[in-house]
Amino acid sequence: MAYIDWVQWPAMVVTVLAAWLIASQRPSKRMTGFICFILSNILWVIWGAYAGAYALILLQISLFLMNLRGLKKNHKGH
Repeated sequence: MAYIDWVQWPAMVVTVLAAWLIASQRPSKRMTGFICFILSNILWVIWGAYAGAYALILLQISLFLMNLRGLKKNHKGH
């Protein structure tokens, strides 16, 4: 298996961690969750480019933009 193929595993772990953090009542944990989601978006795009998964790439770009919006809105709530 190519080394880049392993990127899907940390991407999955970071995505699950982000979902856990986003559900927190604490704004600081939610901010960390959005940052983790953004990191997972980047990892999924890297893996998607390697795998030729263009729908996944488009999904991750869309989710990235929504995560930026969530990060911004959560920051305003501080």
